[in-house]
Amino acid sequence: MPANNLVLIRHFCLHHQVEMSFIDSLQEYGLISMHIINEDKYVLPEDLKAIEKMVEYYYDLGINLEGIEVIFNLLMQNESFRKKLEIVQRKLNLLDAESE
Repeated sequence: MPANNLVLIRHFCLHHQVEMSFIDSLQEYGLISMHIINEDKYVLPEDLKAIEKMVEYYYDLGINLEGIEVIFNLLMQNESFRKKLEIVQRKLNLLDAESE
């Protein structure tokens, strides 16, 4: 993957005043994935919002990495349920329309 489509972790850490070790810990917990190109670490731009949330939880709210992992697993599970509910709702609407 070309580095021009990625965000350099070092820049993210400087901008948000975050330790590089924290970002490494997020990867170790499986919360983010990093791409390494020429010994530099990068993340996808679409992952920045989630990483910023994790930074907020950790630094501003004092939630440890285990707590962040639980929160994000629950959020992903909630999103999955929401999508399934939308599908069921569409099917129900189709059935209602057919029965009229």
